[in-house]
Amino acid sequence: MESEILFSEKQKFRQWWLWAILLIINVIMFWGVFQQIINGEQFGDKPMSNWGLLLTTTPLLLITLLIFTIRLDTLIKKDGIYVRFFPFHWSFKKFSWDNITSAYVRQYSSLLEYGGWGIRIGLFGKGNAWNISGDKGLQLEFTDKKKLLIGTAQPEELAATLEKIGHLTK
Repeated sequence: MESEILFSEKQKFRQWWLWAILLIINVIMFWGVFQQIINGEQFGDKPMSNWGLLLTTTPLLLITLLIFTIRLDTLIKKDGIYVRFFPFHWSFKKFSWDNITSAYVRQYSSLLEYGGWGIRIGLFGKGNAWNISGDKGLQLEFTDKKKLLIGTAQPEELAATLEKIGHLTK
């Protein structure tokens, strides 16, 4: 991974509605912990045990921290495309140009084609997708007939980089 980086993109979950939901849930749960465990007052009409409240609040906090740390990193270099979906992939996955038969930027529907965002397994021959948000992505087709769509928030810059190095198809 030593060659010059021609294109670089880092994406994180930035959807306001996702953060609003997580914030509301976490505030309610932390208020419950504060009220019941610290103040000694029951939280709700049918309160959980203190342990139950902690065992519910802790995973919610961990899920929120996980979503906060998730990042999709995409690099284009002369020798291929490097992608990492952190923290699920600690190192970059390299897709060499020798194994790519087609690379182009396209519009897609995350919900209809892949069932949502994240590391997704496509249905009906669509291949897999790694995406964070939006509806634009780099579609890769490989020599073994597999497909991978990598979401991008910079479709024009990505396409221009591929065209510049002679690897934009379609």
